[in-house]
Amino acid sequence: MHKRQALRHLGRLASLPLLAALLTGCFDNKPSFVSIDVTGADYARDFSLPDHNGQQRSIKDFAGKIVVVFFGFTQCPDVCPTSMLELAEIRKALGVDGARLQGLFITVDPERDTPEVLKAYMANFDPTFLALRPASPEQLAALAKDFKLYYKRVDGRTATSYSMDHSAGSYIYDTKGRLRLYTRYGSGVPALTADVRALLKQAG
Repeated sequence: MHKRQALRHLGRLASLPLLAALLTGCFDNKPSFVSIDVTGADYARDFSLPDHNGQQRSIKDFAGKIVVVFFGFTQCPDVCPTSMLELAEIRKALGVDGARLQGLFITVDPERDTPEVLKAYMANFDPTFLALRPASPEQLAALAKDFKLYYKRVDGRTATSYSMDHSAGSYIYDTKGRLRLYTRYGSGVPALTADVRALLKQAG
């Protein structure tokens, strides 16, 4: 008898976490994201960089839009073009809301990525996307520190054949310019489209 009572008691205890989860799902209106939710982060809050047209930009310039920031370089063989192509696909998948998505590409290779090179590179993806370029190695280093970004030059056989190792994630800001999400490379178009839609829904 005591054994059966103990088993019933254990069964009730085991169901409590599930019940709590169900109740949380019923009463918590916060969206669930595929990306990492970094709401309230004290880093990567803003930047001040010229775009490929020579206009100085900051996150405040894109109020009312979801902003996706990706760091890369134009001679990147696969990760960078794949990420930018996916972002272009997300913009298309959003339909009329695509106009509320701003893609930003920040180069970690300002030595080779001149404004002209960056402008031509952006033309491969979406005409609304902008490329930003740090003015000096020191500005790039400070920006990387603020964004907790890893980057490193990898020397090649010649002085100009080097490559760049770098973090491959994207930073997603809401329509008020607040950093909300960090997404790792390879998350996929459907998942990221859903995350952007959720942020747009929050904004109304």
